[in-house]
Amino acid sequence: MTVSAPVPIPPGAPVWVLLEGASDVAAVRVVAERTGLPLQERGVELVDMHGATNIRRHLLAAAAAPGSPRVLGMCDAPEAPFFVRALRRVGCAVGSPDDLPWWGFQVCDRDLEDELVRHLGEEATRTVLEELGLTQRFAKLAQQPAWVKGSFHERVHRFAGAASGRKELMAGALAAALDLTALPRPLAGLLDAISRSGPTFEELRGAVSGPDRAAEGHS
Repeated sequence: MTVSAPVPIPPGAPVWVLLEGASDVAAVRVVAERTGLPLQERGVELVDMHGATNIRRHLLAAAAAPGSPRVLGMCDAPEAPFFVRALRRVGCAVGSPDDLPWWGFQVCDRDLEDELVRHLGEEATRTVLEELGLTQRFAKLAQQPAWVKGSFHERVHRFAGAASGRKELMAGALAAALDLTALPRPLAGLLDAISRSGPTFEELRGAVSGPDRAAEGHS
């Protein structure tokens, strides 16, 4: 198989963590560091795919990589069916979006920023905005007619994506404020998958069944 464009991942990296964007990379890196998970020592490469539409290209690259890396990742719920189709096209017998965690891909209810804000709550999120020097800017935008409707959570979510680089900045800061004993489910699941051993991508592609029939060999 060939890849349509170069994928900037070290060919010897034993674990590829495929993430939709830079903000996801920032949040995962921060939480991994806080929990003491040594990404570099484990050969873990956090990959910014620059959008969910590039998932198939990265899966093809993983299939062609020397030594067959483990492939993990995280996606937004709206993109989950797209990930299922991409995995199927490269030989993984994924049944439905509900099966994605078994195949190494955690699913955020909406997206990771939504998970972070929901877990922190309004007070802690406001503290993060203050620490980043964004309180006044957020307040000004929140007073505009287009921003008035919706909850605080919704306005923060929109605010994060309203300026270049802000989403990544806020994701890292919000992740740094999380209670490590109560991480969002997708983050906790991804870190757990990174920390333990598992099948390579080639082994997964060769599996004849998903979680129901193959669970004994993937526990």
